[in-house]
Amino acid sequence: MTGTSGPQAASLFDTPVIVDQVPDADALNASLKQLILNRKASDPGIDISNVGGWHSDLHMLQWGGEPARRLLERLITVVDQFTVDIRSTGEPRYKWFPEMWANVSPHGASNQSHSHPGAFWSAVYYVDDGFGGSREDSLGGELVLVDPRFPMIRMNTPDLRFRRPGQKPDDHEKWFRPISGLLVVFPSWLSHSVRPYHGDADRISIAINLSAVPLSVAQS
Repeated sequence: MTGTSGPQAASLFDTPVIVDQVPDADALNASLKQLILNRKASDPGIDISNVGGWHSDLHMLQWGGEPARRLLERLITVVDQFTVDIRSTGEPRYKWFPEMWANVSPHGASNQSHSHPGAFWSAVYYVDDGFGGSREDSLGGELVLVDPRFPMIRMNTPDLRFRRPGQKPDDHEKWFRPISGLLVVFPSWLSHSVRPYHGDADRISIAINLSAVPLSVAQS
């Protein structure tokens, strides 16, 4: 920053969040939607962070077939662009171990705040946002990512925010509105939740965790 004409702020220790609109999502989503609804019709699902709605088992890669594998391949392609092994000598030392499940959220469903211990990256993919083209904010269902420094940054002076030139003041959480075909990826330690959904059609999404497993373990 030597030679600048005034004070400047550097963004340190940022939290990476990746947003990707999956290409040719319509055809992929049609296949995924049918697979998920078929599974829901034959399996009661499980309850973890979901409040209402249907949460599949964690083995969608086993029953989701080629469409589930295509989505996983897209996710790995994306995260590999934003992940580096600083001790690597050129050969990969880790392999991604995936865990995938589906969520079907009717009117009123939500997800409690939680994180995913043990994983490195976590992702949410929207198969059907349930909005039917409506852009009404009142329909809810947003994915909420919470600043990992919260609540400490609001304890003493809750009305003060950091300011960066040309940017809105920082807040303690970021909302992502569901859009069919949207993939949102974030560090697994980041606390997140889903606001209550108020649409009339079911919203269908897929969650994926990627854990980094040493190749020596994966190949044994």
